[in-house]
Amino acid sequence: MDNPTGGAGGSAGPGGRGRLRWWIAGGVAVVVVLAVGGPFVYIHFVEGPPPAALSLPAAGAGGAGSSSTTAAGTSGISGIWSVGTGSQVGYRVSEVLIGQQTTAVGRSSTVSGTFTVHGTTVTGGRVTVDMSSVASDQSQRNAQFDGRIMDVTAYPTASLQLTSPIVLGPAPAVGQVGHARATGTLTMHGETHTVTFPVQFERSAGSVSVLADVPITFATWGIANPSIAGFVTTASTGTLEALLVLTTGAGNPAVGVGGSGSTSTPAGGGPVTVPSSTVPPLSVPSRS
Repeated sequence: MDNPTGGAGGSAGPGGRGRLRWWIAGGVAVVVVLAVGGPFVYIHFVEGPPPAALSLPAAGAGGAGSSSTTAAGTSGISGIWSVGTGSQVGYRVSEVLIGQQTTAVGRSSTVSGTFTVHGTTVTGGRVTVDMSSVASDQSQRNAQFDGRIMDVTAYPTASLQLTSPIVLGPAPAVGQVGHARATGTLTMHGETHTVTFPVQFERSAGSVSVLADVPITFATWGIANPSIAGFVTTASTGTLEALLVLTTGAGNPAVGVGGSGSTSTPAGGGPVTVPSSTVPPLSVPSRS
């Protein structure tokens, strides 16, 4: 007897064709879900949220100038201040990962420098960061940053040299936040350009914290756009973020062209002075 649906097993009839269309539609739906949902799950559940923006200590203690953090006393802060423990410098770039918005963040604590203050005016300063130590939470991103984007082998450090005094105004009380503007030359990826940016600063009992965000246009410094065709898309700009914890002590080991922690090139510039007391006397044995 002929098959009423036409064809063996009925798969070629109207019912079979309908089921085939459902299978095709279901397959397309699965592909769409994986294409959109996969990156969503990865970003929000596997990778997790990006680190919060750097902030001054007062931001996590009730806000700048709150009664819980404000103390009496506005003595001067003249002297030489060194970049110390707790300092961080890094990047913050918006990404679109296969249609999903996220933020790429990489940071380094291998940073050094000195600043000179007369009264309440910063008269000079320089800060240097070891670019090979900048790291994010993704090894693939780090490899791109170290290689085609920043080429840390050829350009191992980045530095900011102040070119104009920073007028801080009256020294703030402990726990209060002040605001100013800074101008300097930023050397990065073999290029040096002038940058002007706002800074915030906050005093504590034994240190001064300085917060700055510097907008960066990649092309200005000859930096390759971080985008990866078909996978990650970024804008042509990013943010260099810095939180410097300044102390009157020795500060972090100097970062120089010799590598992280190298003291071959002082972070503040100038020659290295070796105290004579540290040089042992030269003795020549007598001839027998």
